[in-house]
Amino acid sequence: MIKLSIDDAGWLQSVEVIRSPNFDARPDGTGVKLVVVHGISLPPGEYGGGHIQKFFCNRLDAGVHEYFESICSMTVSAHCLIERDGNVIQFVSFNDRAWHAGESQWCGETACNNFSVGIELEGCDHQAYAEAQYHSLAELIKALRDSYPDIDADAIAGHSDIAPGRKTDPGPAFDWKKLKQLV
Repeated sequence: MIKLSIDDAGWLQSVEVIRSPNFDARPDGTGVKLVVVHGISLPPGEYGGGHIQKFFCNRLDAGVHEYFESICSMTVSAHCLIERDGNVIQFVSFNDRAWHAGESQWCGETACNNFSVGIELEGCDHQAYAEAQYHSLAELIKALRDSYPDIDADAIAGHSDIAPGRKTDPGPAFDWKKLKQLV
């Protein structure tokens, strides 16, 4: 994994970009101070196929899998996806608000999309994430901290931490200790 850097417009250099329409501006005066780690697989428990990319761009074909019928009309996104092999894809500028957290709260502040970056890992709650994903995630967090100094060392949370009872990802299979050691 090469050292990642972020330009002034909030885009990673040297990674694939697939622009999602599912974003808007952060509220005036709101900076980035939280990284939210998610887990996603489409269909659930299956990897590859480009379905996540299509989902974040409103192009998921409901006819491909029965599960897609229930989600294809949703308008969601994340700033980045880290695939099983560690490949990073960016969908939304870090300067903008991606629609990843939903109803959420962190340290007494609601609406986490306003002040967070959402990073999706291709995976599921009960299957180990790939080593390459941890390395890419750590490099991404380092780049984010370089560009957004309000992200403190303890400002990395799981979706389950900001939406308890509603979300479970990245799940018990995610190794927080390993991530902390790499960051």
